[in-house]
Amino acid sequence: MTRTAVATAAPTAVLTSRDVPRSEIEPEPRPAYERVLVAVFVAVPLLALIVAVPLAWGWGLGWHDVVLAVSFYCISGLGVSMGLHLAIEGPVIAWVADHRRHHKYSDKDGDPHSPWRFGNDWKALSKGLVFAHVGWLFDGDVTSAERFCPDWLADSDVSSVSRWFPGLVAVSLLAPALIGGLWSMSWHGAVTAFFWATLVRIAFLHHITWSINSICHTFGKKEFEVRDKSRNVSWLAILSFGESWHNLHHADPTCARHGVLKGQIDIAARTIWLVEKLGWAYDVRWPDEARLATKQAAETRQFGSMTRRAAAGPIG
Repeated sequence: MTRTAVATAAPTAVLTSRDVPRSEIEPEPRPAYERVLVAVFVAVPLLALIVAVPLAWGWGLGWHDVVLAVSFYCISGLGVSMGLHLAIEGPVIAWVADHRRHHKYSDKDGDPHSPWRFGNDWKALSKGLVFAHVGWLFDGDVTSAERFCPDWLADSDVSSVSRWFPGLVAVSLLAPALIGGLWSMSWHGAVTAFFWATLVRIAFLHHITWSINSICHTFGKKEFEVRDKSRNVSWLAILSFGESWHNLHHADPTCARHGVLKGQIDIAARTIWLVEKLGWAYDVRWPDEARLATKQAAETRQFGSMTRRAAAGPIG
């Protein structure tokens, strides 16, 4: 999972019981219609992504579509980090509840989407990767928001954003088509913008963010000591806006920057930094050299920008 606002992860705890306390799961299972909607929002954009390449060679891709697709990819992708969920990954409170549950049980029984769920041999891990990537979305258990994020439920602004999730979905789906149609002054422009900047963009972004659950808990580098199998995956950094520096996120869950080492690109962290400078964010928890130095697996790289040095403030 990724950062929402600055801190969504609850304090971690190592549990030995193989049974998740039922108080952490809602008594009512996920309704059938919700699973159908999940299937639609997974399958339809994925089909669009599959047919995108042959369509691109023939017709239906113009520079308007490219601009809109890239723009909405950045807006919705960075929105996952900033709390504006245009990526169509569920209401923000439900998202945070799953995320905190994941941190509490990371790669152990109770983790809603660990690739190690079925074991560690190649067959079990292959099955686990599929489950962690997309299969867990169809799980009937619903994480209890009252148990994992009562603070967010009590926040009227956050609760409003969460309740407005259907509206955000409508904006994310329809805005590209509206802009594309008005930009080209044609129905053709609206249709191609919907295909590329809505369907293809959503499918691609979904698979990038889902890769944090699957790939970043299986492959990559361990640069900080953690109690789970989270890893840093450099080749996903730009496409995920820095979320793939996942090993650090599990080592220091409330840190606003995930790519804390020198040379690690973290676009979301820089965006949060800019928002803080504009006065739109406060109490941001930036990397602290003294805190993180004790967690480094090997002292081979220096810390990068935005790190709080000894007796100094964040470096921009």
